[in-house]
Amino acid sequence: MTEPYLPPHPMVATPDEAKAFLEAHPHLNYFEILFTSMTGVPRGKRLRRHELLPIFEYGRFLPGSILVVDTLGADCEETGLVWEDGDADRIARPVPGTLTEAPWLGDDVGQVMLSLYELDGTPNDLDPRHVLQRVLDRYAADGLTPVVACELEYYLVDIERGHDGQLMPAKGFNTGETPRGIQVYGLPEVEAHGEFFRTLWETADVMNIPLEGAISEFAPGQVELTLKHKPDALRACDDAVLYKRMAKGVALSLGIEATFMAKPWADRAGSGFHVHISVADKDGKNLCASDDPQGSDLLKTMIGGMKDHLADCMGILAPGANSFKRFKANSYAPVGLTWGVNNRTVSLRVTAGPSHTRHVEHRVAGADANPYLVMAAILACAHHGITNKTDPGPAVVGNGYEVAAKTGANLPTNWYAAVDYLDKSATLRDYLGDRFVDMYVKVKRTEQARFYEEVTSLDYDWYLRNA
Repeated sequence: MTEPYLPPHPMVATPDEAKAFLEAHPHLNYFEILFTSMTGVPRGKRLRRHELLPIFEYGRFLPGSILVVDTLGADCEETGLVWEDGDADRIARPVPGTLTEAPWLGDDVGQVMLSLYELDGTPNDLDPRHVLQRVLDRYAADGLTPVVACELEYYLVDIERGHDGQLMPAKGFNTGETPRGIQVYGLPEVEAHGEFFRTLWETADVMNIPLEGAISEFAPGQVELTLKHKPDALRACDDAVLYKRMAKGVALSLGIEATFMAKPWADRAGSGFHVHISVADKDGKNLCASDDPQGSDLLKTMIGGMKDHLADCMGILAPGANSFKRFKANSYAPVGLTWGVNNRTVSLRVTAGPSHTRHVEHRVAGADANPYLVMAAILACAHHGITNKTDPGPAVVGNGYEVAAKTGANLPTNWYAAVDYLDKSATLRDYLGDRFVDMYVKVKRTEQARFYEEVTSLDYDWYLRNA
């Protein structure tokens, strides 16, 4: 047997897992290995069967620059991790429980998720999984465990654009018709994409992703499915990343596309990433539970922390230029520093339900955001609230959009301001790490420069004859 390059680590899968999987799946000949960088885009390699076991025995070398590429996969030289670093290798190691089949890629293809470590085995502090674990360690030190669920909205669209080059909602599999009208919670709309949902659920079961029911959301072609809550926030985010990848792959295999873009159409609902959070003690008791519909005192301090630092988080919750087009009044995307009970017009909603299930739904992030970093940021703020017993102030009753407009307690409204808030946040620097925040800000400022230097057809429409 090959001697392991690094000693065992609790966050790293063992060679025995790979051996058992290979024995049980002799038909798999190819494996995609994937790593999720700051931007949330999975990147990696496709390997042959004989290359899989060595990854579990001693890892796979990957260039450190992959940690800080932009959304399009280009180097961000400003980080100092390209030329100054010699683009030095780090070692990628497999994540337990993520070695599965990948049915949409073919009957002979599997996949496994990786995390990056330094060559001495230290977790790399720019890997989003390790950034989240850093926050979870703060909870563990206090005898607390976050219990979370991820809920993603997205659109199913045609691969081909319309005659005017515009994006088109995917035609129904059973009708061949393009969906029209909002039809929120419409069953015919769900049934029209029944083939997609059936394949998606079957694939999720193969991959051990706890995917639950589907609804037609607040626009033609928009859907929402929830991942089951679990007392393991890191694994919940693994599930969310793998689910997004799976949904895109299943859709393409059926001749359509799934897009998690935050705002594909200006006049239709944006797509959000809602995170449901409670906190349990060492015995698994929900510390947010209360007969009071507003929740326990601990839940209120969590909300206080999240509310106080919501602006600081926006550079992570809304990671790109398109992200900010989602935030409009009366759109089901929140715009203010608000919280309430059973109220979808606020940013932080204590949900309805039995007292033992009491929790908060964080409604701000877009579906385009990196699940690990969203979870790290909001759990950091919640923990800060618990530690400092932060008072959230009175709950909003009624229209949260009107309250935000009257009080002026609004979220940052553009990408530049959001990144500046993050850069200056002492709280997020404490929880996520100075080096991570510095590098993330450099990546985002590089993206801003690259995005806005492009001259588009909109420039011609506005300025060609009007300048």
